[in-house]
Amino acid sequence: MGCGRPRLQPALPGPAGSSSAGAAAAPCSTDSAIAEADRGSPGCGRQLPGAADAMDLHRSQEVLQEIRLPALHSWKKRIMRFKNGIITSMYPAGPSSWLIVVVGVMSSTYGKMDPSLGIIARISETLDMMGRMSSQTKTVVSGVLFGTGLWVALIITMRCSLKVLLSYHGWMFAEHGKMGRATRIWMAMVKILSCRKPTLYSFQTCLPRLPVPAVKDTVHRYLESVRPLMKEQDFKRMTALAQDFAVNLGPKLQWYLKLKSWWATNYVTDWWEEYVYLRGRGPLMVNSNYFSMDLLYLTPSHIQAARAGNTIHAILLYRRELDQEKIKPILLGATVPLCSAQWERMFNTSRIPGEEADTLQHIQDSRHIVVYHRGRYFKVWLYHDGRLLRPREMEQQMQRILDDPSEPQAGEEKLAALTAADRVPWARCRKAYFGRGKNKQSLDAIERAAFFVTLDDTEQGYRKEDPETSMDSYAKSLLHGRCFDRWFDKSFTFIIFKNGKIGINAEHSWADGPIVIHFWEKIVATDCFQLGYTEDGHCKGDTNPGIAYPTRLQWDIPEECQEVIETSLSSAALLAHDVDLHSFPFDSFGKGLIKKCRTSPDAFVQLVLQLAHYRDMGKFCLTYEASMTRLFREGRTETVRSCTTESCNFVLAMVDPTQTVEQRLRLFRLASEKHQHLYRLAMTGAGIDRHLFCLYVVSKYLAVESPFLKEVRPLPGAAPSSTGGLSTSAGLPPGAWKRVCGLRGGTCVCSAGAACRQSLEVCAGRLSP
Repeated sequence: MGCGRPRLQPALPGPAGSSSAGAAAAPCSTDSAIAEADRGSPGCGRQLPGAADAMDLHRSQEVLQEIRLPALHSWKKRIMRFKNGIITSMYPAGPSSWLIVVVGVMSSTYGKMDPSLGIIARISETLDMMGRMSSQTKTVVSGVLFGTGLWVALIITMRCSLKVLLSYHGWMFAEHGKMGRATRIWMAMVKILSCRKPTLYSFQTCLPRLPVPAVKDTVHRYLESVRPLMKEQDFKRMTALAQDFAVNLGPKLQWYLKLKSWWATNYVTDWWEEYVYLRGRGPLMVNSNYFSMDLLYLTPSHIQAARAGNTIHAILLYRRELDQEKIKPILLGATVPLCSAQWERMFNTSRIPGEEADTLQHIQDSRHIVVYHRGRYFKVWLYHDGRLLRPREMEQQMQRILDDPSEPQAGEEKLAALTAADRVPWARCRKAYFGRGKNKQSLDAIERAAFFVTLDDTEQGYRKEDPETSMDSYAKSLLHGRCFDRWFDKSFTFIIFKNGKIGINAEHSWADGPIVIHFWEKIVATDCFQLGYTEDGHCKGDTNPGIAYPTRLQWDIPEECQEVIETSLSSAALLAHDVDLHSFPFDSFGKGLIKKCRTSPDAFVQLVLQLAHYRDMGKFCLTYEASMTRLFREGRTETVRSCTTESCNFVLAMVDPTQTVEQRLRLFRLASEKHQHLYRLAMTGAGIDRHLFCLYVVSKYLAVESPFLKEVRPLPGAAPSSTGGLSTSAGLPPGAWKRVCGLRGGTCVCSAGAACRQSLEVCAGRLSP
């Protein structure tokens, strides 16, 4: 049933057959009599009077209750969305501002003043022609109509003004810690226009569109980025191709991009989502999906079901805040808003495989989750009596699943391996074997679930006695698990390990890492510091035996499909075994120390990676770092090419024993400033790769060949993977070499190996090897 109430049971009348004669005449029990009558069977010759009527009445009440509660919940959400839509459409004004404007207009009118310059009189004349109205009524209606029109005009003016102000990005290029008078005035105006408390999506219509850079600027920045990586002869050839493209074909392709930028909300995002993510035919596991860990040094409860109950409830509270748009939009410097569009598909979303391209399926609401444990799939309702399950009740449901002794059905245990391997076999298998019957119903339950949950049988997490091995195992488990115990197509899979540690594996196409990080930090904080646990480690509250048990999903998987599952599992296992992931806790220093040195932590880490890579490989390579473009509407990411001439000079000085500390420090400063400048350019829409990517897509649409674009190969990850390159992005297309180093608080969790650990310590010291 839709709201998770107990299964309907036949209503029993009072005591059956009080006399012995009656009992002899009716050998069937009351239960069997009602059951036989319910099936219409004559097996029991005598039925108690009114039993069927009582049963039907009770069932009708139960069914009506089951229908009423989900319908009421659905209408509440519709009304809430409508209300939020109205409020968002008014921003930066509010509903009360309409009353203020109308009252002001009417007061001026009755004060023998005409703020409309004759417009109210014209409206009154028009109303007089349309029908009979008293003079006072016409005056009131005319004033209200003019006031409403003035109010709408003010909203549009304020919104356009705010959009123009947010299009200014000069503040980003100012020297750190210094703010000019113009920037202060600009910031004050932004705060004045956005003073009303915003909801999550309030700023969406006020954000500027992503600008299209000039072709010559992009070509110039591209040549500058590859200069330290090319031999002189190769660079001259590339320069000739680039200059020819900038003069001839480039402007023609640029015209189409300009046209698209006027029509579309964002000229990059739809193509990026389609061609980079949804048209990728390789496995999502490892190549695209990414993960996030639990708190390393703290586990609030070691009881698996209890940790699951609290965190799932915390996730549902976050979803409710998201539905009500109560999550605050992220503001840079408490002033400049970032785009919130990526939050829309966090829940109730699944990636559907296709032979040529996948699609993202998002539904407005889902009232259940699907839980995987020991090869079985369970459907768990999230509501009971019209409310969310409480943490202790959710713990009870998880414990019921853990205690369930049933065995997996044929082909069920490793079914999710289809989502871990290549997309085409999964798409064909889905079409052939999951398009009807119980397989379709069960697959729909997974794909339409709010999110996917795995109760893992292994114990993971940081162990002080063996930190590196435990961290490696923890990271690999979250990244790919056993290749069949995560549903990699869901927007995210929430994983609870046997010892109470948790983690998340997220699909990449619907949103980028910062959105999931914001969500995950909130969940962990709510679990540990808001909900809490009892002294014995259980969730707070009481159990509820009236809640229906989780329902096993039923499958009928033929042998042909099971063969495809085994083939996919073999392919996914090879990919998982090919991952060389080394993680270790780095606690010598953190971003606080780096900031004290008046250096960007991001620039510091990128330079460390360059030094580590050079020491490891003995050469430089094209490097990919992801930057966000969410200063613009529906912005996602841009590439920062962090291997620059300046960074190469710094690295060479670090490995040259003849260089002094002062010389190395000077080169470090230059390289850091260059990296920060490139990052700011990328954030403000003046990056290289997304523009080249879109020019490349237009050239394919027009069926024209460009030697320059063919050499550039602007698809993300193509250049790094083809040259043995370095990528510092968490989710990449197949073939990219991943080395991730991220600073978090006072801890660095790095997977670049011993070379990066040594380079971190060297760069934090006096820049002497």
